[in-house]
This record gives sequence, C-alpha cells and structure tokens, in this order.
Amino acid sequence: MTQTPAPPAAPPKPTWDPRHPSRPFPWLRPTIRIRLTLLYGGMFLIAGILLLSIIYLLAAQALNVGNEPLFKLLPGSKVQLTSNACPDLRPGMSADEANVVLDACMDHQKQVALDDLLRRSLLALLGLSVVAFAFGYAMAGRVLSPLGRITRTARQVVGTDLSRRIELDGPDDEFKELADTFDGMLDRLARAFDAQRRFVANASHELRTPLAINRTLLEVQLSDPAASPELTQLGKTLLATNERSEQLVEGLLLLARSDNEIVDRKPVDLSEVASQVVEQAREEAQSKGVELRGERVPAVVQGNGVLLERVALNLVQNAVRYNHPGGWVEVTTETRPGQALLVVSNTGPVVPAYELDNIFEPFRRLRTERTGSDRGVGLGLSIVRSVARAHGGSVTAEPREGGGLVLRVILPV
Repeated sequence: MTQTPAPPAAPPKPTWDPRHPSRPFPWLRPTIRIRLTLLYGGMFLIAGILLLSIIYLLAAQALNVGNEPLFKLLPGSKVQLTSNACPDLRPGMSADEANVVLDACMDHQKQVALDDLLRRSLLALLGLSVVAFAFGYAMAGRVLSPLGRITRTARQVVGTDLSRRIELDGPDDEFKELADTFDGMLDRLARAFDAQRRFVANASHELRTPLAINRTLLEVQLSDPAASPELTQLGKTLLATNERSEQLVEGLLLLARSDNEIVDRKPVDLSEVASQVVEQAREEAQSKGVELRGERVPAVVQGNGVLLERVALNLVQNAVRYNHPGGWVEVTTETRPGQALLVVSNTGPVVPAYELDNIFEPFRRLRTERTGSDRGVGLGLSIVRSVARAHGGSVTAEPREGGGLVLRVILPV
C-alpha cells in the first residue's frame, strides 16, 4: 500500500509590507502646527538668549565703570570702621589692610549683583518662553484653521458624497487659492462620476438587451424537436457562450457600481449573509465533493446588503471551484473592537505568496491553466475588493499551510 505524499507547504508570506509603514509613536507626528510652534518658540528663545547675553555684558561693563573705590585710607592710621556687608573689616586694622579688604568686598558685591541679575533674567526668560510657545501654538492654529477646514471637507467628501464644497471666505491668500482649486477639482470629479453613472446605466441597457434576445432565440431553437443533432449541439455551445458573456457584463457593471462610496447604508448582519450564501453554494459543493463548515457569530455592519451578499457569494464560490474532491471550505464571521470580519478558508492547490496581489486584479488568475476555464470570468475577487473599499474596509489574502487560501474581509462597525 503506497502512502500518499503530504501536500507541499505554502511558501512563506513576506512579513514586510512597504505600503503600510508602521509608526511606533503616532502622537509624535510632525504636523505643520507643531513645526510652526517649534519654529516660532525656538526663534523667540534664541532671541531671548542673545538679549540676555547683551544685557549681562552691559550690566557687567556698567559695574566695572568707576571700579576704583570712592576713598582710600591713608597709611599710618588705625582703622576704626566696621561694616555688616564687609565682615572682614575689623577695627584696629592698618590702612593698607583695610584697603585690600574693601576692594575684595566691592568685587564680591559686584559678582553677587551680576549673579542675581542673571538668575532673575533666566526666570523671566523661562516664563516668557512658555508664554511664547503657547502664543505660537495658538497663532499657528489660527493661521492654519483654513487648512483644517479643507481637511475636514475632504474627509466628508470621501465619507459621503461629492456635493460638499469648502467655499472658504477671507483674504485672497494661498489658503483661499488652495480651497478654490480644491472646489474646482471636486466639481470636475462630480461631473466625472455623474458621467460614469450615466454610462453604467446606459451600458446596462445596451448590453443586456441583445444578450437577452440571443438567449431567448437560442432557447426557442433548442426547444424545436425537429432540430438536427448538429444544430442542437451548436445551439448549446452558443447558449453557454452567451451565458458567459452575460456573466461578464454583470460582473463589469457591478464592478463599476461598487467603485463608489456606499451612501445609503443599513444594518447588515454578516453571519446571516454568510449563512444564506452557504446554503446557495451547498449543492455545487456537494457535486464537487467539498465540505462546507464554519461557525458564524453575529457581526452587524452598516452597508449595502446586496453587495455584501455578492462579496460572500464570490468568496465561497471561488473557494468551492478552486478546490479538490474531499476538501473543505470554512466560512466564519467574528467581531473585533470597531471591526467585523468575514473569513473564508479553503483547501486547494498551493498558492505562492508573491502571487496573492494578482488575484484581486480584473481578469488575472494565478495560473495559466485557469485561463479560459468555465470556473468564472476573472472578476470575482476584483468585485470583492471593490465592494470592501466602498464600505470603508479591506480584504486580505494569505496562503494556507498545505494549500489553499485564507481570505479576510474586514469592515468597520
């Protein structure tokens, strides 16, 4: 009895992704406001240090002017003077000794005065620096407030629709010029998206109608009992080709519609969507000898139920079709803080990690033998990625050990 060799392990997936660099400290992001604040405060600090140095030098020079004592004791007499500021001056000292003590006391008092001036100036500079940095931060925020308005409007445009405009008022400066340019760009984008929607609607009618007519004519011809076997076989071939063209048109139209942000959102439970899709794909899975399994927990998101059902259906159908007899497909749903996940795992052929990005491109397949197959038109995963992005989410793929894929659709709650 020969032993079946173990399936080859999947190649390792690269751990470094240059498209999503990680930031260890995102709160240290050098924003323009922080940079302007540091620039303004740093310039003030440098100017304050220079001013303090000049004041110190001028004060030292002023104290040195008239450094000679106002009086000197003549030799030959005994000193009878005392002073609290000069404790070394004692009665009975000679005049020369007293003059030396007086000079030392005057130098000490001058140094004390300079040190006190420096200490008080540094405290004043520290307080003014704090005020200057706070004032610079407030002024930078006021100056950059138009930029914040532009950013908020851009986020609203991305999150909702293209009807919002900045309409910035105020002086005709660089910010107003930027806002007007952004408004003009939004006008052009709105016109482009309107033209795209009209094109999709017109293409939907113009492409579906002749294909539907062809399908009807072929079905009528195939229902004729007097048709020859050659004609019947030709009609079946043409009908299969027509059906594939219909699938291609439907996929292209759905891909075009799903590229836009979803505006009309409603609560959708991914577990219900996944369970319904599993039931739809069960017959096909049984015919291919593939087991459908998985536990699904409630995971409610805000979105379009029809598009999310198409996402789950495309993932499950791909997992069933690109599988092998005796394999399995696991469909699960789970929740994370702020996220809901739809995970579809399956057995199948080994998928190299470097080819994973290709499977999300339209009409791209992993291997050449899939080209021209009847398993699909090459738009399933492209539609999945487009719908996930339209809902503000993402889709990731990674190879399984032993063959197959693990596909995760991550959607915000």
